[in-house]
Amino acid sequence: MTGHETPRFVSAILDWPPTWFVVRLALLSAYLIGGVAKLGDWPSAVAEQVHFGVHPPELTAALTLLVELVGSVLILWGRFVWLAAGALGVFTLLTAFIASPFWAMQGQARFIATNDFFEHLGLVAAFVMVAMVAARRR
Repeated sequence: MTGHETPRFVSAILDWPPTWFVVRLALLSAYLIGGVAKLGDWPSAVAEQVHFGVHPPELTAALTLLVELVGSVLILWGRFVWLAAGALGVFTLLTAFIASPFWAMQGQARFIATNDFFEHLGLVAAFVMVAMVAARRR
């Protein structure tokens, strides 16, 4: 192996038909769980929006739930992946700025918020990649 070849076991995993679904499910797991949790506990969903200072909290909670669940289902179903990935990516980017304003913090809070912000940024990149792979698979 010259360093440019993909090992056989890696190729086998990447070529295994369920891999594409399993990877998308893992990426979307927090959004699916979050959406279902909001459906099951609407007062907490609204309280979360109030906690982050988002107004009107009922409307933003409903939009959050809608984006999390509908976006996830569309990506898993393989329909309008570009739209769903875009919506989840924009939602995740906005969430990073609203929930993790590390630039306005000090000490340990800043450290935690910085990590959280850049984790969200990584998720945004993952949604771009999902849209790219889905487009190429067509």
